[in-house]
Amino acid sequence: MYLDFQQARIYLGTGGKEFDASLPTVVFLHGSGMDHRAWQLQTRWFAFHGFSVLAPDFPVHSLSAGQALSSIEAAADWLWQLLDELKVNKISLIGHSQGALVALEAAARQAERVRSISLIATGAAIPVNEQLLQLAHNNKPAAVSAMLSWGFGEAYQFGISQVPGLAPLAMADQIMQQNPLANDLAACQAYLRGDMAAQQITAPAQLIFGQHDRMTPLKAGRALASLLPNLQSQTELAAGHMLPIEEPAACLNLLREFISPLAKQ
Repeated sequence: MYLDFQQARIYLGTGGKEFDASLPTVVFLHGSGMDHRAWQLQTRWFAFHGFSVLAPDFPVHSLSAGQALSSIEAAADWLWQLLDELKVNKISLIGHSQGALVALEAAARQAERVRSISLIATGAAIPVNEQLLQLAHNNKPAAVSAMLSWGFGEAYQFGISQVPGLAPLAMADQIMQQNPLANDLAACQAYLRGDMAAQQITAPAQLIFGQHDRMTPLKAGRALASLLPNLQSQTELAAGHMLPIEEPAACLNLLREFISPLAKQ
């Protein structure tokens, strides 16, 4: 659905059903250069099983207009302002990569409004390779190519897809080429509050990692696990960084098993 918000028209994926703020709300936050389409399988299941879904395209990403958010902190503020606009009080929060950093910061800022938090392919910080940052500023096609090479596991480099008819590498390439990748990577590089934010989160927490992640090393995720006061679930999948697309069914199963019981509380 589209929403006029802060003098811009933004797009929010709802999983194929009309948004209803009276239902338990699950919020999905995409990673650098991506958009709501990273969550196609997951958002649809939640929307058709008793939840309301919000998967925003961050400003200037794909179907959303506005001005790019220059920091993780600004994105967290934007998210809560958006939820206030929609009269959503409490949420289950899911983030992938950069979206997970935003989820961390948002959950620390308004911990009482977070029913649960699920963080995918992240750490408390996501240092960005300097060469990749320079490519994103000066040669975006090369930066996207590098992201796709490093971001997807080996099987996907040979054209494998777990969703019939979907070409994940081609889809991600098309999305990233039109979105502000350099801005997103710079925001990740500059975010230094993750350790502190993680320790302030009181909600039940879930972590999902890729064993072959070359963008956010597994050791960073394991270090984050030690910081969360209420960590209840930690899973390592045999995949790379782009877990919601690489392992959509496995991610969905883990998310619904974790979130569904908590929504009834």
